[in-house]
Parts: sequence; C-alpha cells; structure tokens
Amino acid sequence: MELGLGAPTSPPPWRRHLFFRALVIFLCLWVTSEANEQHAELPPRGWNSYDSFSWTVDEIAYLQNAKILAEKLLPHGYQYAVIDYLWYRRYVDGAYTDSYGFDNIDEWGRPFPDLQRFPSSKGDKGFSQIASKVHEMGLKFGIHLMKGISTQAVNANTPILDIETGKPYVENGRQWAARDIGLTHKTCAWMPHGFMSVNTDIGAGRAFLRSLYRQYADWGVDFVKVDCIFGTDYSPEEVITISQLLRELDRPIVLSISPGTEVTVPLAENISEHVNMYRITGDDWDNWKDVSSHFTVSSAFAAANKIGATGLRGKSWPDLDMLPFGWLTDPGVNQGPHRLCNLTFEEQKAQMTLWSMAKSPLMYGGDLRHLDNSTFSIITNPTLLKINHYSKNNMEFHYVYGETTSNTGHSGHLSSRYPLNLTRKHDSMAMGLTSCTSDQANGWFVFPQDGKSDHICRNYETENGKNTSFCLGKTKPLLASDDAIMENEEDQTRFHLAVADVNDSCLDASASRRRTASEIKLLMFSRCKWHAKQMWELNDKGNLVSSYSRLCATVESSKEAGITGYRAWIATGSKGR
Repeated sequence: MELGLGAPTSPPPWRRHLFFRALVIFLCLWVTSEANEQHAELPPRGWNSYDSFSWTVDEIAYLQNAKILAEKLLPHGYQYAVIDYLWYRRYVDGAYTDSYGFDNIDEWGRPFPDLQRFPSSKGDKGFSQIASKVHEMGLKFGIHLMKGISTQAVNANTPILDIETGKPYVENGRQWAARDIGLTHKTCAWMPHGFMSVNTDIGAGRAFLRSLYRQYADWGVDFVKVDCIFGTDYSPEEVITISQLLRELDRPIVLSISPGTEVTVPLAENISEHVNMYRITGDDWDNWKDVSSHFTVSSAFAAANKIGATGLRGKSWPDLDMLPFGWLTDPGVNQGPHRLCNLTFEEQKAQMTLWSMAKSPLMYGGDLRHLDNSTFSIITNPTLLKINHYSKNNMEFHYVYGETTSNTGHSGHLSSRYPLNLTRKHDSMAMGLTSCTSDQANGWFVFPQDGKSDHICRNYETENGKNTSFCLGKTKPLLASDDAIMENEEDQTRFHLAVADVNDSCLDASASRRRTASEIKLLMFSRCKWHAKQMWELNDKGNLVSSYSRLCATVESSKEAGITGYRAWIATGSKGR
C-alpha cells in the first residue's frame, strides 16, 4: 500500500513491546540513579526562615524569599529553601514555642501544615504544592522537624499507619497506637509539651517514623532538619533509625541534625556517618560573643578530619549554624523580621570567613526581601565561596595566634560548659557533658555520708593548681505519679543529683530552653521532676551517665575571662596552592 508523505503508520506489535520495555528500563534506571545520588558532596547552601521569622513564616513570605533566593543567590550555590520549625502550629493567641494544643496533626498523628499560614496545603496536599513551586524555581525544598512524635498525638492515642497496607499497624495480633511508642520520660528538654522520643526498638515505633518520612518524600521534600536529637538532647538510636529509613526512599533527602550544645569530636564520631549536616554549637545569633565561640570548636573538628567525612549516601559537614545577617527577628518570639543585624560589617565579614574556611554549610537567615548590597557582597564573595566548596586540608594555623583577656566578657574559646554558680565555693568550676569514651568523663565516685544520703563526687583542678572535690547529693528520683513504681532493675539504679543548700533543685542534663552559642554560663538546675534529663547513673568505670542523652558528666576549672584577638586558618586551594 502506498502512503502519502507524512502519513502516520503504526509500528508492528513486537516493536511497540520493545519500545515499552526500553522505556520501563530507562525509568527504572533514572529512579535508581536519583536514589543513589551522592548527598552533600559539597557543604549545602541555602536560606532558612528561623532567624527572620522565628516560627511565624507563612506561605506568601516563604515563596517571596524563595523567589529572591532563586534570582539572586542560586547562581552562587544557595539552593535550599527551608521552612523552619512549628509550621504545623496555628498562629493564634496563646500559641508559642512550648504551648500545647495548637498543632495540626493528621489521623495518623503526623504533623500537618497550618492551613491558615499555608493555604495550599488544603485537601490533604501537605507541602506538595509549595515544593512544586520551589522546584520550578530550580531550588530544593526543606523543612524543620522535631524528634519523635507529637505530645498531642500521644495524648490522643492516634493509630500508626502501616504504609504497606494503608491501614493501622498490626503486630503480634494487636493494633498499635501512639501511646505504645511515645517515651513520655524523654520529652524534648526545651519543648516538653511539644514532642517526645519514639521507641525505635519496636516495630511500631519504626513504622511511625517510616510513615512520617515517606509522607515528606511524597510531598517533594529534599532536606530535613531534625531538632532536639543531638548535643545535650542526644538520641543516637533515633538518628540512626531515621538515617536507615531515608536510605529506603527513592527520593534523596539530605539529613541535618541539631542542636549542637555540648557537641564534641568523640560524640560526632558515632553519628556523622549517618547524617549530612550536624550542628556543633548552640544557636548562633547576631552578637560577637556567639560568633567568637565558634573558633575553637571549628578548629577541633577540622583537626579531627571531620570536614567532609563520610555521611548519609555521601558526605557530612560540621555545621556552625545560620548566618544571622540582614533583616532579623529575635530568638523564640512570636514575631517576624523587625530589626537589622547587630553585627558590624567587619564582624559579618569575619563570620563569613570562618564559616567558609571551616567549610560549614552556609544557610542565610535574614529576610531576603530586605537584602542590601553590602550583605549581598559578603555572602556572595567569590573567593570565600570557592574556599567553602573547593578548598582542602582546612585547619587552624596555630603559629599565628593572639589574644587579649578581659574580665567582662565570655571566653572566645568554646568551652561550652555549664558553670554551677550556686555557691561561692564553686565559682571557678564548670560542669559539662562529653562522650563517655573520653578520659574527661572518668573519676566520679560515691562518698558515703553517715546517716544521710550518699554524695556523688569528682575531683577537679582549680586555677591555682590545687585539687578539690565537687559533690552533689544522691537522692531517690521523684515518681511520675503516686501509683508509679520503679519495678525494673534499670530504674532502681537511677537517681537525682541535688545541691544541699538549694531546696528541690536537681541537676539537668539539658537546658529547659534553646541556648545560644555563647551561653556557657546557663545553670543546669531546675525543679526536681520525673524526667530522663534529671536521671543519672554511676557505672563501674567512674562515669556519671545521663539517662536522657547517654552522655557523661565532667568537671573542670573555668575562667571568667573573655578572649579577643586574632586567629588564622590555612587551606589548599583547588589548584593545589
């Protein structure tokens, strides 16, 4: 049969089948390639809403910032647009960081965006519409998460979704719910009414987290920042479980964890391979005390070769927190951007230089709608950005070092300790937390008291070179209720630590609010309660172990002097010099 030019013709069936099979193979290879994409091969860059909006950002403001990010900063490598915490909280009277009863959760106990602030989430769309718009801009979409499960979900005892069946999770012949997996004694220390850890040792706990992160992948999330899970809130089992679940997903998601209070190199050794970013300081805000506290800790992680070490599906990076430049808000307030950065232009340049030399992720925190030329010139400095991404062998050069001391400021060295200034006797002593494998964690012992509760003590060296002992009273833990009984052996080994001259005051392993990087003098005592952050154990190695984070207490002398001066870093350039 003769066909005219351009007339359509159908290929034979065998050719159609071959084409279909080739298409299926191509799609499978494409999905596999995306899932196997190397994560964070370079320190991630982007914008985060926290420094400018606290938790109050809405869809309009977020997308406006994302648009500017794409237009002005994406050409310089800033590609992640991150909505920070409490995006599921209703912005109404009475709602604040640790308020209860204002969070949107779905029928499976999972956080869902506040529909007033993020109207495109209506109709069970979640963040999928916003993520799609962000992707169309050439950006990647990120969200902040809290560890574990919502306290509201536990109190409502919501069922747990089995993503394989689409029905409530069933194991051992029964249906499991939120109260079965929530660890009520491990609520977030600085948001106890908000979230608590999940028991990852049981299938139901893992099933809940699996449904959580599968939902985020379905929304189009590229980046998650999980909070209250590191530092003094250390929850290694949950971090590792989340990392394993992210490996199961077809969609690659970068994993960042925080906070960074009391983070040491030994602590990071056990966790860096499971994540892509991990905070190593408290929150960084726009004052020089916060900035200067980063010099020593970043030097320690560089010396330990942790910069760009193996991470989740790629590399991991010690994170010095966001760049609080430009138009900002204040920590923990219910208010958006309303003031300019307090750092001088020279201080901002110094911070950007340290962040770049330490190869920290660069997350700009200011409201991009008010990005001025001078700030833009700092965060897009081509030399610093090249150093941040392409330099090697980054380290502090200790042969160029100077400092001056002052009795009016904090130390420029990050000791990240909690001095216990409860009595004059201990004014020169600082107490902190470290990995239990550290030599600094050893040396605690029981000091018996005739007819009274034993003391738990540790010797430390004072500034004048003399040895002295610091002791706390060992007391039986308060019970959760009148009916609570410590039946198992593990509970019976735990105790509170109290100060003799302070009534009803027990030692905390984590602060009751988020701390900034320079807040090294925050008291660690609060009203005694049944909470893992106040439970301690003394093992046969002489370690005083926190039941909350499994970190160990240490004591050393502290100085009240502040340090200023100069520090120097060196690195190998992309051309080997």
